[in-house]
Amino acid sequence: MTSTDVKDAKPRAARPPRWSRIPLTLVVVAALLFLGSRLDLLPGFGNLFGEETHDRTGPTLLESIQDLDRYEAASGNFQVVVDLEKDAKYLPDAIRGTRTLYVGAGTVSSYVDFGGLGAGSVTTDEARTSATIRLPHARLGEAALDPDRSYAVSKQRGLLDRLGDLFSDNPADERAVNRLAARHISDAAKESELTERAEKNTTSMLKGLLRSLGFTEVTVVYG
Repeated sequence: MTSTDVKDAKPRAARPPRWSRIPLTLVVVAALLFLGSRLDLLPGFGNLFGEETHDRTGPTLLESIQDLDRYEAASGNFQVVVDLEKDAKYLPDAIRGTRTLYVGAGTVSSYVDFGGLGAGSVTTDEARTSATIRLPHARLGEAALDPDRSYAVSKQRGLLDRLGDLFSDNPADERAVNRLAARHISDAAKESELTERAEKNTTSMLKGLLRSLGFTEVTVVYG
């Protein structure tokens, strides 16, 4: 290289460091996140960046009132583990399909209906010391799931199902497993001794009530 080339050579401009190319917005966001985590350590600033919950629910409307002519005599608590899987034909589960493991907990009540009792349902003797009451057999109510004790253990969804959730108003809908859990709980209640317990408790209640009115012999017949 000649002396002329050395004179004509211009020094290269220094490149800015890589961190300076980061957009300013990202820097500000990172700083806020760092500051928020640090402020949690200082008294009085722990909830500076915390979230708040606002309940803007409107007034509750009473739609109807129904008179219940039945005696709730027994109630059972049930729990079931629902394993619900939905597959698509000719597609692997990783592409299309769902599988949900759900723990459903709920109650089923058993009652005796007094609404259909007529004048001949209760007979007494002339001295009004003995009475016979004829009642229908106890029945089972609908299964009522407890949201505080029911929860999803795991959810597996295919790629197409995940994409569909992005455009759904109610992603990961659990109504199917809720209905299935309620059905299994109802079936278990039918196999239990709830109705027998309800009739036994109803008999005890009626005997105690009529004996307090002066009856010494009380008979309750179901059928």
